[in-house]
Amino acid sequence: MTARSIRGMAAATLAGALALTAAACSNPGTAGKGAGGGDSAVVGIAYEPESLSPLLGYGKDGNSKIFDGLLAFDADMKLKPALAVALPRVSADGLTYTYKLRKGVTFSDGKPFTAKDVVFTYRTVLSPRTNNASKTELDALRDVKAVGDDTVVFTLKYPYAAFAQRTVLGIAPEHIAAGQDVNSGPFTTRPIGTGPYVLTNWSKGEKISFKANPHYWGGAPRVKNLTMAIIKDDDVRATRLRSGDLDGAILPPNLAKGFKGDTAKKTYEATTYDYRLVTLPTHNEVTGDTAVRRALDVAVDRQAMVDQILEGAGKPAYGPVPTGSEWFTKGTERRHDLARAKKILDDAGWKPGPDGIRVKDGVRATFPLWYLSGDKLRQEHALAYASDAKKAGIDIRTQAGTWEVIEPRMKHDAVLAGGGSPGDPDFDQYLLLKSTLGGDGFNNMARYDNPAVDKALEDGRTTDDRAARKAAYDTIQRELVKNPGYTFLTHIDHLYVVNDSWDGLSTQVEPHDHGLAAGPWWNVENWIPKK
Repeated sequence: MTARSIRGMAAATLAGALALTAAACSNPGTAGKGAGGGDSAVVGIAYEPESLSPLLGYGKDGNSKIFDGLLAFDADMKLKPALAVALPRVSADGLTYTYKLRKGVTFSDGKPFTAKDVVFTYRTVLSPRTNNASKTELDALRDVKAVGDDTVVFTLKYPYAAFAQRTVLGIAPEHIAAGQDVNSGPFTTRPIGTGPYVLTNWSKGEKISFKANPHYWGGAPRVKNLTMAIIKDDDVRATRLRSGDLDGAILPPNLAKGFKGDTAKKTYEATTYDYRLVTLPTHNEVTGDTAVRRALDVAVDRQAMVDQILEGAGKPAYGPVPTGSEWFTKGTERRHDLARAKKILDDAGWKPGPDGIRVKDGVRATFPLWYLSGDKLRQEHALAYASDAKKAGIDIRTQAGTWEVIEPRMKHDAVLAGGGSPGDPDFDQYLLLKSTLGGDGFNNMARYDNPAVDKALEDGRTTDDRAARKAAYDTIQRELVKNPGYTFLTHIDHLYVVNDSWDGLSTQVEPHDHGLAAGPWWNVENWIPKK
């Protein structure tokens, strides 16, 4: 979730554990033999996307396996050429980006990749007919055109410093995708791309299977078969990994710790921009009061969450920007201060009732807080938040549900949500905070409305002057202290436990989306099976 569509990252958390075929089983811990065999890998992830089409947002941050972008991120999150042969040539005014394309590349159906496919992809994303929840990230784009088969020119409306990072979006084949409904056609579930892997099967709620693309322009992958097992329940994922049904999985810290003595497995820790927050809907008669939001912001004990829930694998969050980022605004940290929380509520007229729960003008300070079923980290964050709030006199009722249950309630009910995107600060703030996006699916879930923040968001994305941008994002972070639309809780490190059967594994700085796009398998096409 950036607050870009959580649906795209987590909505289809369908019930049930994975039932793997017999071919996906092996003796756990056998060196060189994965759950799927020596040249195969089966990994457990928590969520699946709604669609595998880049036209609808899949792979917009890179690492989509089926597709390539013009550019890609390396291990250090620096841009490198992919379908382009070099980084773009940028005009002096920052309004024109020219990409020369790699020659000889084909889609997995054998048809050639050309500049027309790039033009088709970007124009389709921006089409009013396309249901892409993050299309506002390309608001700067005025036009894109092909110059011959191997050159693409993007023209911007204004200098957008992050534009090159947005061109990691996977490129769709015009000859297939143009002839069908962009939102519901077969391309959304049976895509064709230029990437290192080809989709072989998608059993929704169970698994997504890929095979190596033998004609991949970057060289045929050594891992020939890759299966993403969709297992929403953390305990089930850990059990499957322990039994040998999985080669690797993302796990919460308490479950990852259980594999510490297993010499056949290695644990990988990825630093992230992934945060957990509580949405505080402005349309709720309790959370709509700025005083309540300010009180909750200081009543919460973030460090205790890091220590006790994350077991140190993370840090306190005071906004979407992690404290270690160059874009973080120093001085906006909020320390745990229960006495101050109580004073804020007292001063605003929220007085303790006979049972200790505060009341104002006949309204009792109580509201529901939803979290995703089966997600232990969200559950534990929700329970800890409710406990801290109770000490200040606010009664929060925690409830578990699927996104299908939660989404219709988001206008009035609080949600324990997640988000975060590395790279440019525009990525993890615009969709989360822009008032005009309130109620737009999972964008701006709290329907936060702050004119000063709206202006700073526009200022930050419409200039490439670094000092001006820093000032804009400093303004946003300071406004979130005065008027928080969310209570940010923690930034979470991702922990992965993987069989020690391959060489070449590493992690990147990761976004919230820790499924297909992230994890040690971000570069699975470069893994080498151990002998």
